[in-house]
Amino acid sequence: MSIESILKNRYSVRAFQDKPVPENVLKQIFSSAQLSPSNCNVQPWQSCVVSGLTKDKLKAKFIETLMSGASPNPDFNWLPQYQGVHRDRQFGSANALYSSVGIAREDKKARQMAMVRNWQFFDAPHAVFFTMDKYLDIMGAVDLGIYAQTLSLVMAEHGVSNCMQGALGQFPDPVREILGLPEERGILFGMSFGYADDTALVNNTRTEREALDTAVAFFK
Repeated sequence: MSIESILKNRYSVRAFQDKPVPENVLKQIFSSAQLSPSNCNVQPWQSCVVSGLTKDKLKAKFIETLMSGASPNPDFNWLPQYQGVHRDRQFGSANALYSSVGIAREDKKARQMAMVRNWQFFDAPHAVFFTMDKYLDIMGAVDLGIYAQTLSLVMAEHGVSNCMQGALGQFPDPVREILGLPEERGILFGMSFGYADDTALVNNTRTEREALDTAVAFFK
């Protein structure tokens, strides 16, 4: 598929088949993503791919953390609240998601349970945590965003679906503990990935994009 075709057809997958991606395919995908551009070619991304027992341990630890009532303590600044049109788009995205699975706006418990699915990796066979040295701050975050998008496109070329998740950066302590990451390494965000379950209602969720003249200004 062309990149344009991939972009037109991709969507965030939130239900996966119980079918791991073969190791040779994983290595091919992540090797290709290494070609991503970065500022001054510093290549700050240090990706941590979790599968099998390690993923299950992380899932259990995440749920334990949530059940304890712990507040998010991200390594990086995820605190700003959306305003104006950005908040409107956030609500539109949430409405599309919950409508696809029949969750009413007033059903707060069901919405919370749907949110918890983030830390269960949507039952995907794999997840990747995008990490970098904390001191890199916004410069590194830009590069990690470029890298993650490249990775997503290469995955799609191989028939592998994913969901980018800021939620996976909200509770870094379980990740640092189980993966043995040093304190100076920060977890920015993550991605669950695998083969999409096409029978799941949640995978009918689609969101809209702004018109070109709203998002882009051409100066001559």
